[in-house]
Amino acid sequence: MILFRGLLVLILATLIAYTAVVISNHGWNLIAIFFGDMAAMTWPGQFNLDFMGFLTLSALWTAWRHEFSPSGIALAVAAFFGGMLFLTIYLLVVSFRVNGDIKAMLLGRPRSTATPSERK
Repeated sequence: MILFRGLLVLILATLIAYTAVVISNHGWNLIAIFFGDMAAMTWPGQFNLDFMGFLTLSALWTAWRHEFSPSGIALAVAAFFGGMLFLTIYLLVVSFRVNGDIKAMLLGRPRSTATPSERK
């Protein structure tokens, strides 16, 4: 778990630094560029479409982990729009809340402790 948490911190720090440089050089106009590349049917657009699939799965997993509760839906929206910035922080916080229990981290506490017949 220490190595995993270290990787999350490394990714988070790198992403923050990289994002700061991009914003200072190009501003905040991400949405137009993101969808513009997809509309142009280029390799950057293909990457953006692929990445949007990962964002969707991340959001869906986050909502599912919280059993589609109102807070889970709010976190899912944050996951979709926050991307890896959200996910690194979220996984770091959750990893400490579950004391490094990977099963509880991935499934949520209720599902991680339920017997197979109790699971939904």
